[in-house]
Amino acid sequence: MKKILYTLSLCMLLMAQSCKQEKLAPLDPVHLMINNEDQLTQTIIYDVFTPPVASRIYVYSSIAAYEAIRHAKQGAPSITEKLNGFEKMPLPAVNKKYDFNLAATVAFFKVARNVKVFSVDSLDAYENGVYANYKQHLDEMVYADSKAFGDTIAAVVLKRAKTDGYAASRGKAKFLGSNEPGKWRPTPPDYLDGVEWCWNTMRAMVLDSASQFKPALPPAYNPNSGSVFHNMVKEVYDINKNLTAEQKQIAKYWDDNPFVIEHAGHMSFGNKKITPGGHWMGIAAQIIQQEKADPVKAAQTFALTSIALYDGFIACWDEKYRSNYVRPVTVIKDLIDKDWMPFLQTPPFPEYTSGHSTITASAATVLTKLYRDNLAFEDSSDYQYIGMKRKFNSLHEAAAECSISRVYGGIHYVISVNTGAEMGKQVGGLVVKKILE
Repeated sequence: MKKILYTLSLCMLLMAQSCKQEKLAPLDPVHLMINNEDQLTQTIIYDVFTPPVASRIYVYSSIAAYEAIRHAKQGAPSITEKLNGFEKMPLPAVNKKYDFNLAATVAFFKVARNVKVFSVDSLDAYENGVYANYKQHLDEMVYADSKAFGDTIAAVVLKRAKTDGYAASRGKAKFLGSNEPGKWRPTPPDYLDGVEWCWNTMRAMVLDSASQFKPALPPAYNPNSGSVFHNMVKEVYDINKNLTAEQKQIAKYWDDNPFVIEHAGHMSFGNKKITPGGHWMGIAAQIIQQEKADPVKAAQTFALTSIALYDGFIACWDEKYRSNYVRPVTVIKDLIDKDWMPFLQTPPFPEYTSGHSTITASAATVLTKLYRDNLAFEDSSDYQYIGMKRKFNSLHEAAAECSISRVYGGIHYVISVNTGAEMGKQVGGLVVKKILE
């Protein structure tokens, strides 16, 4: 709620600034950075990007912001020098003065617009308000040089983005699954084709390859009662038939399905929500505020969290479409109960491994390294979307709850969430090793 109130206050402040040109207090750089990320989240929700694509928007924008603002703290290292495929970042001129908070905002939004979000009207209004505020408080030359420096940072980041495989992935044929037993096929109620089936072709930030942490294959399909496969499926069915109120709440809390098609009689409508990556960018924002991070640490937190999410999706999606594993709803309807439906709507891609489990474990690993073990916090990042908050004793506890929530939702097997979580810890550990150690 505090974040919502601050966002509203900032917007009102910026509107007053733009319309009346009143003399206002300078913007707090950390709160501005948090609100920049929140503005991007709102746009991602409105434009309905898939979770992997959303992670790409977050990562490039957040990296650009960090590379601009790091010069505000002596000795803050470049992140891109330790990542795959980036050219050397430009440095500020020694004979010029800059406001690196402004430069970071310029870099952030220029990258976000070009990687690419579509609903730019709200961004226009927001950015114009921010720039009007800075223009009022800065020397004209400092203002111009700061914006120009942000632009040069964005140009280098965007050059990398243009060669990461995304454009080529947009022209791929649809993935319609397979009728082979044990293989994924589109699931009810909407039977959508597989989402982002070639995401493993994306160039990762720290991974050497998409399959660097390739997991063992899941149990082979065997419909016979008593088999490992059948027992695994029956476990999901039994859990879902006996969900407690707490388990239902946990499943709903971590759903983060960006576009659920709701059905009411003959009517259908879309329900937009935050992506799983967006949820963890929100958690990062809360940790930044709680721990009173300075602007450079805040930007580093967003950048490294987004890297963990982005590479986590690449690793997970590589396995999803290699094993092409069948979802519980398909097998349960075929073998156990033709009328059964999972508590949550099954997302349109193969089952193994769990994406939520992978990316949350990756993000939690990085955030724990940046701050500390056993960092207790209250997560309200999803409050404005679902009206729920939850308290956790640590980031890893939150990630673990998110992971098991997918079993409660009836959309993953236990082995898939456990394997995904282990993969995520490996991805997050690699981010830590390459960038922080």
